[in-house]
Amino acid sequence: MSEANADQYAALPSGTTICFRDHGDQADPAILLVAGLGEDLTFWPGSFVGALVDRGFRVVTMDNRDVGQSTFAATPPPALWRQLLARPRSDAYSLADMASDAVGVLDHLGIERVHLTGRSMGGMIAQTVAAAEPARVLSLTSIFSTTGAKKVGRPAWSTLRILAGPPSRTRTAAVRAHLRITGHIAGTGYPIDDAAEAAFAAGGWDRAAGDLAAGTARQIQAIQASGDRTAQLSRITAPTLVLNGDRDLLVAPSGGAATVKAIRSAQHVVIPGMGHHIPEALVKPITQYISEHAKRVTEGGNHVRIP
Repeated sequence: MSEANADQYAALPSGTTICFRDHGDQADPAILLVAGLGEDLTFWPGSFVGALVDRGFRVVTMDNRDVGQSTFAATPPPALWRQLLARPRSDAYSLADMASDAVGVLDHLGIERVHLTGRSMGGMIAQTVAAAEPARVLSLTSIFSTTGAKKVGRPAWSTLRILAGPPSRTRTAAVRAHLRITGHIAGTGYPIDDAAEAAFAAGGWDRAAGDLAAGTARQIQAIQASGDRTAQLSRITAPTLVLNGDRDLLVAPSGGAATVKAIRSAQHVVIPGMGHHIPEALVKPITQYISEHAKRVTEGGNHVRIP
């Protein structure tokens, strides 16, 4: 057993250091959870991680580069006009670089094969790992993510207007900004818990080893620098489950549909009323989908059973 709440660090050959936490029994099958844009590892609620551990999995969470306790890039962030026009700087890193970070954590832990789960940008990173390192991936679960194709998974204009606001420069401003955007994108069926969300945002601010606004801008740039990954996704052989809601104002549901179309034999679950958020009310059903998908693969089947 490992100390679940202890930050640990993997110094990678690239020079990047990735912070991670290792939960559960190391003898159990491993699940790597990859968080989304601007989110550190604590944005996977303890109830979410605990539910998977209780279902018999070793769960590894990680801070992507440019968030939390992982390395913040030394390169300047892209200007807002570059983000709006999808014109990344020449020194941008890519989703492939972030996928290499995730594989580096697995190497550091000696995990040869893993069940991958990622949400939003984390779904894109997980997809990239599954395409580039098929022998390492037992199963893939992609949650409210997309393919990078320009015409699918686009954010609503109302969401872009919020995201185009000035970056937060204080803890209080970061909490307010998080509550505003999360309340907007959470969907119609599952309102946010303001107190819980404020705690996530405050904790993320406190854990950050660098400038969160600059880090998030560089992560957006990584997505844009990676372009349309549809052809890459077609090479994924791991049994894949795609989960998304039907009320997502950040990554439109068309992104999930395109992901299913791109990945051979992927299964699709659309949750009514769900947006771009995993509230406490959805922790149990989503962890059940992930667990059943992973266990079905482990037991020799191909995919999750869709009710």
